Amino acid sequence: MNLSLLDIADPSHYDAGIPHHLFAKMRATAGLTWNPDGPFGDGFWSVTRLADVVAVSRDTATFSSELGHIQIYDIDEDVRDKRASMIDLDPPVHTRLRRLVSSEFTPRHVQSYTDAARARVKRALGQLVSDGGGDWVEAVAAPIPIGVICDILGVPDADHQLMIEMSDHLVEGTSGEPLDPTAYGNITPLRELPFNSPAASGIYDYAVATRDRLLAEPADNLLSRLAHAEIEGDRLSETEYARFFQLMIFAGNETTRSAMAHLAMHLMEFPEQFEHLAADRAAIDLAVEEVVRYSSPILYFRRTATVDVELSGTSIRAGEKIVMWYASANFDETVFDDAMQFNASRPKVPNNVAFGGGGAHFCLGASLARLEISVLLEEIVAMGITLTPDGPATFVQSNFVNALDHLPVRVSR
Repeated sequence: MNLSLLDIADPSHYDAGIPHHLFAKMRATAGLTWNPDGPFGDGFWSVTRLADVVAVSRDTATFSSELGHIQIYDIDEDVRDKRASMIDLDPPVHTRLRRLVSSEFTPRHVQSYTDAARARVKRALGQLVSDGGGDWVEAVAAPIPIGVICDILGVPDADHQLMIEMSDHLVEGTSGEPLDPTAYGNITPLRELPFNSPAASGIYDYAVATRDRLLAEPADNLLSRLAHAEIEGDRLSETEYARFFQLMIFAGNETTRSAMAHLAMHLMEFPEQFEHLAADRAAIDLAVEEVVRYSSPILYFRRTATVDVELSGTSIRAGEKIVMWYASANFDETVFDDAMQFNASRPKVPNNVAFGGGGAHFCLGASLARLEISVLLEEIVAMGITLTPDGPATFVQSNFVNALDHLPVRVSR
């Protein structure tokens, strides 16, 4: 295979999950791999080995989120500020914004969400058991994380399905397929919207209406605290507030949902790996870590070089794009023993990069995601649930998220 002709950004490579055979060839190639220009814009350097991903992640001065974009495709410079949320910014601005919400997602604080998460898990699993099976994504993986993050934010139960729908529509913006630009009543050019998706407009309108209501009638939830928060004497603008809302709805829903969907696949494909959990509940944490490594819910994030620099023996010019492929780094043979094997007892060290390679942009919701997946696995074990396939799994066509659309299962106890 001529890697110089391979477009690893082509969403069709991800129709059945991570294209491990392609990433293995890229990791075996000295230096970084250059991806040619394509439908998603100018060419880019692929970073596929774990040590290089960590190096890029922790050097925000050299590898910027703000200079270009965090996704592969190019956006016009004149709309960059309109589209930007906290994740698209570099320190110190990113740091100031992150402080507004970071206390809500510390490992200690997220423990306070355990009971609420467990109640949602028990309800979802109980219904699935009662039905004898169903679509795991629709019945379990989708409603639990959106329910938890909406509880934290203060979004009413009646609007949770709308949040799932709009979050899904954001992902469709990474598929390469054209979207209806008028969806959700959108009149803004798609190039000005995050993910190039009209759902970003729908989320924006919802967030602005919520902000107006909470400014008039404060409540005890995160959205209200954000509406009244001040940075250097100024409150968040409508756009800043809406981008915060969009980021938390997407990140708090999509990544955990994807990991939960893959958990069910792992339970069916590697049942022997989970047999010891009933007798050793302390092993749950290791199993959760392996689930997120093996599923790698976010496939990549991009940075842009601010200066000429060398990485892994490759010369990168200022302005060139660098794409950190977490879906490759998490299977780096030089780091993980038997990297392609699912091992629910795999030690936590060395760390995987499913939640990023560290530094300023380490996933804010990592502790919450781990908690939710842990509670789900605990309840599956406690209820003695066994899953078997009831039809083919279908993947979301996206080069950004390793997500499942549908996963039909049968349930027995």
